[in-house]
Amino acid sequence: MAAARACLVALAVAAALFLEGTAAAAAAAENAGAASLKQRRRQLLRQRQVRSHLKRLNKAPLATIESPDGDFIDCVHISNQPAFDHPFLKNHTIQMRPAYHPEGLYDESKVASQQQTQTITQMWHQNGKCPKDTIPIRRTKKEDVLRASSVRRYGKKRHRSTPNPMSVDPDMLNESGHQHAIAYVEGDKYYGAKATINVWQPKIEQANEFSLSQLWILGGSFGQDLNSIEAGWQVSPDLYGDNNTRLFTYWTSDAYQATGCYNLLCSGFIQINNQIAMGASIFPISNYGGSQYDINILVWKDPKEGNWWLQFGNNYVLGYWPSFLFSYLADSASMIEWGGEVVNSEPDGSHTSTQMGSGHFPEEGFGKASYFKNIQVVDSSNNLKAPKGVGAFTEQSNCYDVQNGNNGDWGTYFYYGGPGKNSNCP
Repeated sequence: MAAARACLVALAVAAALFLEGTAAAAAAAENAGAASLKQRRRQLLRQRQVRSHLKRLNKAPLATIESPDGDFIDCVHISNQPAFDHPFLKNHTIQMRPAYHPEGLYDESKVASQQQTQTITQMWHQNGKCPKDTIPIRRTKKEDVLRASSVRRYGKKRHRSTPNPMSVDPDMLNESGHQHAIAYVEGDKYYGAKATINVWQPKIEQANEFSLSQLWILGGSFGQDLNSIEAGWQVSPDLYGDNNTRLFTYWTSDAYQATGCYNLLCSGFIQINNQIAMGASIFPISNYGGSQYDINILVWKDPKEGNWWLQFGNNYVLGYWPSFLFSYLADSASMIEWGGEVVNSEPDGSHTSTQMGSGHFPEEGFGKASYFKNIQVVDSSNNLKAPKGVGAFTEQSNCYDVQNGNNGDWGTYFYYGGPGKNSNCP
């Protein structure tokens, strides 16, 4: 009798445990199902956001050119470009040429044309050109947007990515993960800047890192209100999906927080040129110990209309940033910087081996180290002139360095760059 009772108790306990286990399993399955549904909804929402963003960015083209590097260049009617999505530009009359170029620009061009210079072009030119009254826009692909941390952050730099030569706080230097080797001037009012930039294809260690060489036109403080206009070349696998060297521009009026973007990836810059595509690959590239190739970049403020204009090479006026986009730069710049920038994400806790410039230190000199030459500023009389009191700045000279110089042929120049991780930069 006692044995039968014990048996019944055991059966009851087993049944209770079974039911409890079944209930727990059902609850777990229900939770997993809810989590999976939530994840699915998130994915669908992201896909919808990506589709909507692509529709906004990729305007209907009148022609499309497939570049040998896999890019699609859409020839979009000039009046249909992304700039005109901006509410303040709805009734804007496009300024088809600047009212004034800086004085001294064309004397210098004559000298440059007498010297033998290697010409640089864009890869897509091999397969066609965009018709009159259109502008070439590099088509954004779904994968491009999906690589970004969010749809909202696509095409934007990280906050605090401008080099502040006045900061000596080492915590601040490493907080943003950006490192620089630059020359700079400050303490005056500047209305533009120019440089001839040596072009390379630095190696990038991590896909979320980049390496670029550019000039910065800066206004305001390095806090929340920084205004910046930037142009140069960059290698950015995260932004473009490859390691090609590409022409780029950037702007922000609030220290990279909500405003601005690379190239034409938001409304702002108004392009007028049908031959050069921002964000498209440039070639050829300099070789270590071999042929050297340069690009000329000029950014200046038109004294009549007040817009900031961009010129690439000696012949291509690309377009302008309307002055209303900015607060401080609506008047003038207070600092100009030229040089290199990389992202150091400190893979495995050590310094990145992402290269800056050619990947070699300045002391190696011409043909081996990268350089900026004929750096100039535009003064309040709209004259191009040599900068006075040029400073140099780098966060870690054992990783990337900069060396200034001056001579008759190159004017004010500097060599810059480095390999990143090495025995002196662990």
